[in-house]
Amino acid sequence: MNNPPAFPVGLEAFGEDKVGMTLRDYFAASFVESGHIFKSMSDGNTPELVAEQAYALADAMLKAREA
Repeated sequence: MNNPPAFPVGLEAFGEDKVGMTLRDYFAASFVESGHIFKSMSDGNTPELVAEQAYALADAMLKAREA
């Protein structure tokens, strides 16, 4: 699966090609922030479950990009 940087920045002077969060991390964070994964923690959602769901959706987004 291709997981490029979300916001690539060239830092050749520091010996790094790209730094920052990955696109997978960006997608996962976007799902959590949007509230589409869970309505409230009282619905039985734990932080671990929310993270698991967010990354599952992020993986699906990355896979769809390859099609």
